Amino acid sequence: MIKLALPLFICIALAGCTGDKRSLMTPGAPSNIQVAQGELPPPERTDLFEQNRPYLIGPFDKLVIDVFGIEDLSKKEVQTDAGGRISFPLAGIIEAAGKTPGELEKIIEDRLRSRFVRDPQVTVNLKETVSQVMTVDGEVKEPGLYPVVGKMTLMRAVATAKGATEFARLSDVIVFRTVDGKQMAGIYNLKAIRSGYYGDPEVFANDVIVVGDSQARRVFRDVLQATPLLTAPLILLLQ
Repeated sequence: MIKLALPLFICIALAGCTGDKRSLMTPGAPSNIQVAQGELPPPERTDLFEQNRPYLIGPFDKLVIDVFGIEDLSKKEVQTDAGGRISFPLAGIIEAAGKTPGELEKIIEDRLRSRFVRDPQVTVNLKETVSQVMTVDGEVKEPGLYPVVGKMTLMRAVATAKGATEFARLSDVIVFRTVDGKQMAGIYNLKAIRSGYYGDPEVFANDVIVVGDSQARRVFRDVLQATPLLTAPLILLLQ
């Protein structure tokens, strides 16, 4: 389970949100927490792509694999399956998910070398990706990283992680997001969404969704006790 960086949440202020604003004190925090009810804004394009982060292969990515000097193994288009695996001639089944293209090149070279291909030189290029991922953590049956394919909502994201556990607190679901370089959080009540009190919000790549996690709940416990989530979610700007 992901360990949230709690010190980041000590100093919280609201900016750019409409609705009912409240000010609450968090124990041990040096400043007030200002809260609004409204919608968590979508990320900017630059928030979705971290330019200094190495690309990691994910489920359903399409790759072009070239083995220099071997025509039958050149310009091979392969697609990772739902588990992030590929199949390549002479190399067999390879776990590609979570690896960089360079790391996958090395694995294929080693596999081919062990099958009597002399000095293989492999190039792996990304052709198409759908593996921009979100993190689903907390009280769900299968926490982890999941691809964001098409329009993904909060309810669908939890379902993708095989649903909430039996004793999960569905009234406390937190979505952490970077918007225009600023860290934000939205606090939702899945029961209220199911009952139609407010809409099922869209989630995006790089979002971190925490379902009913006690550690996350402790950070916002005063907010959650003072402001019900039955009619609208709460939005916070984390600075």
